[in-house]
Amino acid sequence: MNATIALITLRAMLGRRRALLLFALPLLLLMLAAALRITGNADLEVSASVLQGFALATVLPLLALIAGTGVIGPEIDDGQIMYILTKPIRRHVVVVTKLVVAIALVVVFAVMPTLMAGLVLTGMTADLAVAFTAGTLVAGVAYGAVFVALAVASRNAVTIGLLYALVWESLLGNFAPGARSVSIQQWGLSVADAITSTSAVEASVRTPAAVLLLVCVTVLATVLAVMRLRTLSVAAAE
Repeated sequence: MNATIALITLRAMLGRRRALLLFALPLLLLMLAAALRITGNADLEVSASVLQGFALATVLPLLALIAGTGVIGPEIDDGQIMYILTKPIRRHVVVVTKLVVAIALVVVFAVMPTLMAGLVLTGMTADLAVAFTAGTLVAGVAYGAVFVALAVASRNAVTIGLLYALVWESLLGNFAPGARSVSIQQWGLSVADAITSTSAVEASVRTPAAVLLLVCVTVLATVLAVMRLRTLSVAAAE
Protein backbone atom coordinates (compact mmCIF):
# COMPACT_ATOMS: atom_id res chain seq x y z
CA MET A 1 0.00 0.00 0.00
CA ASN A 2 1.19 3.53 -0.86
CA ALA A 3 0.23 6.18 1.72
CA THR A 4 0.66 9.08 -0.71
CA ILE A 5 -1.68 7.56 -3.29
CA ALA A 6 -4.16 6.70 -0.55
CA LEU A 7 -4.22 10.26 0.78
CA ILE A 8 -4.59 11.80 -2.67
CA THR A 9 -7.38 9.36 -3.53
CA LEU A 10 -9.24 10.03 -0.29
CA ARG A 11 -9.06 13.79 -0.78
CA ALA A 12 -10.30 13.45 -4.34
CA MET A 13 -13.20 11.23 -3.29
CA LEU A 14 -14.40 13.54 -0.54
CA GLY A 15 -14.02 16.56 -2.80
CA ARG A 16 -16.28 15.38 -5.60
CA ARG A 17 -20.03 15.94 -5.86
CA ARG A 18 -20.68 12.23 -5.65
CA ALA A 19 -19.36 12.41 -2.10
CA LEU A 20 -22.71 13.95 -1.13
CA LEU A 21 -24.27 10.53 -1.68
CA LEU A 22 -21.77 9.04 0.74
CA PHE A 23 -23.35 11.17 3.46
CA ALA A 24 -26.96 11.17 2.24
CA LEU A 25 -27.57 7.42 2.04
CA PRO A 26 -26.41 6.47 5.56
CA LEU A 27 -28.29 9.50 6.91
CA LEU A 28 -31.50 8.17 5.37
CA LEU A 29 -30.87 4.79 6.98
CA LEU A 30 -30.34 6.32 10.41
CA MET A 31 -33.40 8.54 10.06
CA LEU A 32 -35.53 5.53 9.11
CA ALA A 33 -34.23 3.54 12.07
CA ALA A 34 -34.92 6.44 14.45
CA ALA A 35 -38.42 6.93 13.08
CA LEU A 36 -39.29 3.26 13.52
CA ARG A 37 -37.91 3.25 17.05
CA ILE A 38 -39.81 6.41 18.04
CA THR A 39 -43.09 5.12 16.63
CA GLY A 40 -42.68 1.74 18.37
CA ASN A 41 -42.44 -0.28 15.15
CA ALA A 42 -38.92 -1.60 15.65
CA ASP A 43 -39.67 -5.25 16.38
CA LEU A 44 -37.22 -7.94 15.27
CA GLU A 45 -39.03 -8.75 12.03
CA VAL A 46 -39.32 -5.13 10.92
CA SER A 47 -35.76 -4.35 12.02
CA ALA A 48 -34.37 -7.35 10.14
CA SER A 49 -36.32 -6.28 7.07
CA VAL A 50 -34.89 -2.75 7.22
CA LEU A 51 -31.32 -3.91 7.78
CA GLN A 52 -31.57 -6.46 5.00
CA GLY A 53 -33.67 -4.63 2.45
CA PHE A 54 -32.29 -1.14 2.90
CA ALA A 55 -28.88 -1.33 4.57
CA LEU A 56 -27.51 -4.51 2.98
CA ALA A 57 -29.39 -4.58 -0.31
CA THR A 58 -29.55 -0.86 -1.17
CA VAL A 59 -27.23 1.41 0.80
CA LEU A 60 -24.23 -0.94 0.76
CA PRO A 61 -24.04 -1.74 -2.99
CA LEU A 62 -24.69 1.88 -3.98
CA LEU A 63 -22.03 3.23 -1.63
CA ALA A 64 -19.60 0.48 -2.65
CA LEU A 65 -20.26 1.37 -6.30
CA ILE A 66 -19.58 5.06 -5.64
CA ALA A 67 -16.42 4.27 -3.68
CA GLY A 68 -15.11 1.43 -5.85
CA THR A 69 -15.50 3.21 -9.17
CA GLY A 70 -14.64 6.63 -7.76
CA VAL A 71 -11.21 5.77 -6.39
CA ILE A 72 -9.78 4.99 -9.82
CA GLY A 73 -12.36 5.42 -12.58
CA PRO A 74 -12.11 9.22 -12.98
CA GLU A 75 -8.31 9.03 -13.09
CA ILE A 76 -8.49 6.53 -15.94
CA ASP A 77 -11.11 8.55 -17.81
CA ASP A 78 -9.11 11.81 -17.76
CA GLY A 79 -5.71 10.12 -18.18
CA GLN A 80 -4.29 11.15 -14.81
CA ILE A 81 -3.68 7.50 -13.94
CA MET A 82 -0.71 7.60 -16.32
CA TYR A 83 1.15 9.93 -13.97
CA ILE A 84 1.01 7.15 -11.37
CA LEU A 85 1.83 4.39 -13.83
CA THR A 86 4.98 6.18 -14.97
CA LYS A 87 6.30 6.15 -11.39
CA PRO A 88 8.31 3.19 -10.04
CA ILE A 89 5.27 1.82 -8.24
CA ARG A 90 4.13 -1.73 -8.83
CA ARG A 91 0.67 -2.11 -10.33
CA HIS A 92 -0.59 -4.34 -7.54
CA VAL A 93 0.39 -1.65 -5.01
CA VAL A 94 -1.74 0.89 -6.90
CA VAL A 95 -4.74 -1.45 -7.04
CA VAL A 96 -4.47 -2.55 -3.42
CA THR A 97 -4.13 1.06 -2.27
CA LYS A 98 -7.21 2.10 -4.23
CA LEU A 99 -9.11 -0.90 -2.89
CA VAL A 100 -8.12 -0.14 0.70
CA VAL A 101 -9.43 3.42 0.32
CA ALA A 102 -12.68 2.13 -1.21
CA ILE A 103 -13.13 -0.36 1.65
CA ALA A 104 -12.38 2.34 4.22
CA LEU A 105 -15.10 4.51 2.71
CA VAL A 106 -17.52 1.59 2.75
CA VAL A 107 -16.74 0.92 6.40
CA VAL A 108 -17.29 4.54 7.41
CA PHE A 109 -20.37 5.26 5.31
CA ALA A 110 -22.08 1.84 5.14
CA VAL A 111 -20.85 -0.58 7.80
CA MET A 112 -20.79 1.80 10.77
CA PRO A 113 -24.21 3.32 9.94
CA THR A 114 -25.59 -0.22 9.71
CA LEU A 115 -24.29 -0.93 13.20
CA MET A 116 -25.75 2.32 14.53
CA ALA A 117 -29.09 1.70 12.83
CA GLY A 118 -29.21 -1.83 14.24
CA LEU A 119 -28.48 -0.58 17.75
CA VAL A 120 -31.17 2.09 17.44
CA LEU A 121 -33.69 -0.47 16.23
CA THR A 122 -33.08 -3.45 18.51
CA GLY A 123 -30.07 -2.75 20.70
CA MET A 124 -28.23 -6.03 21.24
CA THR A 125 -31.35 -8.18 20.97
CA ALA A 126 -30.64 -11.44 19.11
CA ASP A 127 -27.27 -9.94 18.06
CA LEU A 128 -29.10 -8.51 15.05
CA ALA A 129 -27.03 -5.32 14.87
CA VAL A 130 -23.74 -7.21 15.12
CA ALA A 131 -24.91 -9.79 12.58
CA PHE A 132 -25.76 -7.26 9.89
CA THR A 133 -22.62 -5.27 10.65
CA ALA A 134 -20.53 -8.37 9.95
CA GLY A 135 -22.57 -9.25 6.88
CA THR A 136 -22.28 -5.72 5.52
CA LEU A 137 -18.54 -5.67 6.15
CA VAL A 138 -17.69 -8.89 4.31
CA ALA A 139 -20.07 -8.07 1.45
CA GLY A 140 -18.66 -4.54 1.29
CA VAL A 141 -15.13 -5.84 0.81
CA ALA A 142 -16.26 -8.05 -2.06
CA TYR A 143 -18.35 -5.28 -3.63
CA GLY A 144 -15.40 -2.91 -3.38
CA ALA A 145 -13.06 -5.32 -5.16
CA VAL A 146 -15.59 -6.02 -7.91
CA PHE A 147 -16.34 -2.36 -8.55
CA VAL A 148 -12.66 -1.37 -8.55
CA ALA A 149 -12.05 -4.10 -11.14
CA LEU A 150 -14.99 -2.85 -13.21
CA ALA A 151 -13.66 0.71 -13.07
CA VAL A 152 -10.28 -0.44 -14.37
CA ALA A 153 -11.79 -2.65 -17.06
CA SER A 154 -14.60 -0.46 -18.43
CA ARG A 155 -15.61 3.16 -18.79
CA ASN A 156 -19.18 2.03 -18.20
CA ALA A 157 -18.42 0.63 -14.75
CA VAL A 158 -21.17 2.62 -13.00
CA THR A 159 -23.84 1.42 -15.41
CA ILE A 160 -22.67 -2.19 -15.23
CA GLY A 161 -22.47 -1.99 -11.45
CA LEU A 162 -25.99 -0.60 -11.18
CA LEU A 163 -27.32 -3.33 -13.43
CA TYR A 164 -25.66 -5.97 -11.30
CA ALA A 165 -26.66 -4.54 -7.92
CA LEU A 166 -30.19 -3.41 -8.73
CA VAL A 167 -31.30 -5.76 -11.49
CA TRP A 168 -29.43 -9.01 -10.87
CA GLU A 169 -29.27 -9.01 -7.09
CA SER A 170 -32.43 -7.12 -6.15
CA LEU A 171 -34.86 -7.90 -8.97
CA LEU A 172 -33.86 -11.31 -10.28
CA GLY A 173 -32.80 -12.43 -6.82
CA ASN A 174 -36.40 -12.13 -5.64
CA PHE A 175 -37.86 -14.16 -8.50
CA ALA A 176 -35.07 -16.50 -9.58
CA PRO A 177 -33.73 -18.62 -6.70
CA GLY A 178 -30.70 -19.61 -8.77
CA ALA A 179 -29.57 -15.99 -8.99
CA ARG A 180 -29.23 -15.85 -5.21
CA SER A 181 -26.39 -18.35 -5.28
CA VAL A 182 -24.21 -15.88 -7.20
CA SER A 183 -25.21 -12.80 -5.22
CA ILE A 184 -22.80 -10.92 -2.97
CA GLN A 185 -25.80 -9.64 -1.07
CA GLN A 186 -26.93 -13.19 -0.27
CA TRP A 187 -23.42 -14.18 0.76
CA GLY A 188 -23.31 -11.28 3.19
CA LEU A 189 -26.79 -12.21 4.43
CA SER A 190 -25.55 -15.75 5.05
CA VAL A 191 -22.85 -14.41 7.38
CA ALA A 192 -25.48 -12.34 9.22
CA ASP A 193 -27.76 -15.36 9.47
CA ALA A 194 -24.98 -17.39 11.10
CA ILE A 195 -24.52 -14.77 13.82
CA THR A 196 -28.06 -13.77 14.75
CA SER A 197 -30.43 -16.06 16.62
CA THR A 198 -33.64 -14.68 15.15
CA SER A 199 -35.59 -16.58 12.51
CA ALA A 200 -36.42 -13.28 10.81
CA VAL A 201 -33.11 -13.57 8.95
CA GLU A 202 -32.83 -16.45 6.51
CA ALA A 203 -30.20 -16.85 3.81
CA SER A 204 -30.40 -19.14 0.81
CA VAL A 205 -26.65 -19.88 0.74
CA ARG A 206 -24.85 -21.84 3.45
CA THR A 207 -22.30 -19.87 5.43
CA PRO A 208 -19.15 -21.91 4.58
CA ALA A 209 -19.93 -21.66 0.88
CA ALA A 210 -20.77 -17.95 1.21
CA VAL A 211 -17.47 -17.16 2.97
CA LEU A 212 -15.48 -19.13 0.38
CA LEU A 213 -17.24 -17.35 -2.49
CA LEU A 214 -16.68 -13.95 -0.90
CA VAL A 215 -12.95 -14.63 -0.58
CA CYS A 216 -12.67 -16.02 -4.11
CA VAL A 217 -14.53 -13.09 -5.69
CA THR A 218 -12.47 -10.54 -3.75
CA VAL A 219 -9.16 -12.12 -4.72
CA LEU A 220 -10.15 -12.75 -8.34
CA ALA A 221 -11.45 -9.21 -8.84
CA THR A 222 -8.26 -7.76 -7.35
CA VAL A 223 -6.06 -9.91 -9.58
CA LEU A 224 -8.07 -8.96 -12.67
CA ALA A 225 -7.77 -5.27 -11.78
CA VAL A 226 -3.99 -5.59 -11.49
CA MET A 227 -3.74 -7.40 -14.83
CA ARG A 228 -5.89 -4.80 -16.56
CA LEU A 229 -3.91 -1.93 -15.08
CA ARG A 230 -0.73 -3.46 -16.48
CA THR A 231 -2.20 -3.38 -19.98
CA LEU A 232 -3.03 0.30 -19.54
CA SER A 233 0.62 1.07 -18.79
CA VAL A 234 1.72 -0.91 -21.87
CA ALA A 235 -0.75 0.97 -24.07
CA ALA A 236 0.50 4.30 -22.75
CA ALA A 237 4.11 3.37 -23.43
CA GLU A 238 3.28 2.52 -27.01
